[in-house]
Amino acid sequence: MNPILIEALRGDAVESRHAGALAIVDASGAVHTALGDIERPVFPRSAVKLLQALPLVASGAAEAYGLNDAELALACASHSGEPEHVATAAGLLARLGLDESALECGTQWPSREPVLRGMVARGELATPLHNNCSGKHSGFVCVACLMSRNTGAEAAEFVRGYVRAEHTVMREVSAALSAATGVDVEKAPRGTDGCSIPTFALPLRALALAFARCGTGQGLSDGHARAARRLRQAVAAAPFMVGGTDRFDTRVMQAWGERLFCKVGAEGVYCAALPELGLGVALKIDDGAVRAAEAAMAAVAQALLHTEDELLRGYSHLALRNWRGLDVGALRPARALAELSRA
Repeated sequence: MNPILIEALRGDAVESRHAGALAIVDASGAVHTALGDIERPVFPRSAVKLLQALPLVASGAAEAYGLNDAELALACASHSGEPEHVATAAGLLARLGLDESALECGTQWPSREPVLRGMVARGELATPLHNNCSGKHSGFVCVACLMSRNTGAEAAEFVRGYVRAEHTVMREVSAALSAATGVDVEKAPRGTDGCSIPTFALPLRALALAFARCGTGQGLSDGHARAARRLRQAVAAAPFMVGGTDRFDTRVMQAWGERLFCKVGAEGVYCAALPELGLGVALKIDDGAVRAAEAAMAAVAQALLHTEDELLRGYSHLALRNWRGLDVGALRPARALAELSRA
C-alpha cells in the first residue's frame, strides 16, 4: 500500500488523506528516493509532453519552420486557452500553410474562467486552438509537414490521422518515449489520452529516469539531448506558454528558470527535472487529485533545492479558504514527505 503523501486539514483536524508514490532517480538509473510502489505502471498523461516534443526539435522541424521560444514552450504545454496561447498556436499553423482544422486534439473551452466568460459574453465558440494540448498538436503537425517533404504527398494529406499509433509521427513520439524511459512502450499497457493520442502506462521509476536524462543529456542520443536542452531553455524563457495565469508550472518556472522543469499530468501525476542536481522526479497521487499532486511536487522541490521559497511553500502548505475568503484549513506534506525535507 502506498504511503500518505498529503493531508488536508479542516481546522486542526485531518479531513482527507492522499496516498501516492514518488520516485527520484539520477540519470544513471540510481534511485535517490522511493516512496510507495515505483514499479507499478501509471499513465503519465500530459506530464510527459516534454518527451513527446523531442522529435519536434530532433527531427529538424523546429529549425526548418523557425519555431521561437514561445512556440516550443507551447509544444510542452497544458495551457489555459488564453488569447496568447491561441494566437501562438494559430500563428505556427499559418506558417505551415494550415489552420485549426489540421488539429486532431478536439475542441475544448478555456480553463481560465475570465477568458471563458468573455468568450460566452461575446458569443464566441471554442475551437481546437483553445484545447490545452493545441501547442503539442501543432508541434506534431509541424513534424508531419517536414516528413511530407520526403514523400511527395501534400502536407495537409500527410498530416491527416497523425494521432493514430501507426502514423509516422506517432511512431517517432513513441520511439522518443521508449528511448528516454528505457521501456519499450509497445509492450506497455496502452490507452487513449484526452487529446486522442496513444498514452502508455509506465513505472514512476522509468519516468523519473527519463526526466533526469532530459535534465542532463546523459543516456540520450545526441539529437534527443540537444532537443531536451532546447525545449527546457524555451520553457524557461516563455513559462507563461506552458500553463498560463496563476498556473503552478508557469509560476514555479518563472521563479526558478532552468533550475527546475516541472509538468503536471491528469489524474494526479507530476514529473520534473532538476538539471543542476542531475535528478528526475515522478509522482502519482492514487486518487488522482491534482491539488495534492501540486502540493507534493512543491514539497519535493523544496526538499531537493533546500529552500524555504515562499512560492513553493505556498503550494506545499496551501491555505484552504471558503467562499467568504475565510481560512478553513490547509494542505500539508504527510510524514513521508516531511521526512524527505529533513533528509
